[in-house]
Amino acid sequence: MPRTVPPRTRSGLPPPLPHKTRTVGQLVAESIRLYGRRFWPSLALGVGPAAAAVLLVELPRRLVWPIVPVVGTLAWAGSLVGASVIALNVRRNLPVALAAAFIAFLPLVIQRILVLPGFDLVTLAYFGLVCLAVPAAVAEGLGVGAALRRGIQLARADYVHILGSLATLVITILLTGLVLVALLRGTGDQALRAAAMIAFLVLSPLFLLGSAMLYFDQAARVVSSRSRS
Repeated sequence: MPRTVPPRTRSGLPPPLPHKTRTVGQLVAESIRLYGRRFWPSLALGVGPAAAAVLLVELPRRLVWPIVPVVGTLAWAGSLVGASVIALNVRRNLPVALAAAFIAFLPLVIQRILVLPGFDLVTLAYFGLVCLAVPAAVAEGLGVGAALRRGIQLARADYVHILGSLATLVITILLTGLVLVALLRGTGDQALRAAAMIAFLVLSPLFLLGSAMLYFDQAARVVSSRSRS
């Protein structure tokens, strides 16, 4: 019996799965593909997170709490809004999206300051619950409250898929970042810090794009669950 070979795209990769059945690995692959297709706008998304990381590392401790929770969260939030614009190819309702993104990122930034053991998973789980409010605000033109409710609705359609996707993106970035730091670093602490910042600048957009692209998966799952009920 002849073996069936899946069709290939021009790039030689299998075609994307439908959004409602897309796996975690496929989401990561599609995020990388989007990054490559929109490279310069996507790379620019890393400027805000890299700047927030510099503030966290370089500021005196007495200035971290007054500055980083607001400035750092705004930097991450603005980059997630930009990622949503790139992923959805829609540019509207940006102030509302920024407010929703600030709410989504604030616990993650505070955890970076406190560094409480085990709370990285808690804040990531919270982010997964509310982060889709950002692309929902951009795509659907919702207010802040409606966008947050819509984000939670989308997350609940398949929360395991969201959490697994975000965790996989984080692990991919950490492992790739270690390789980049090893390749870029010179001798001394300053060279090591510079290498880490460059790696963060380059890799953080992957997390942001993947977070935005989850909107398509979860919206399709919501529609699918409604059609079955």
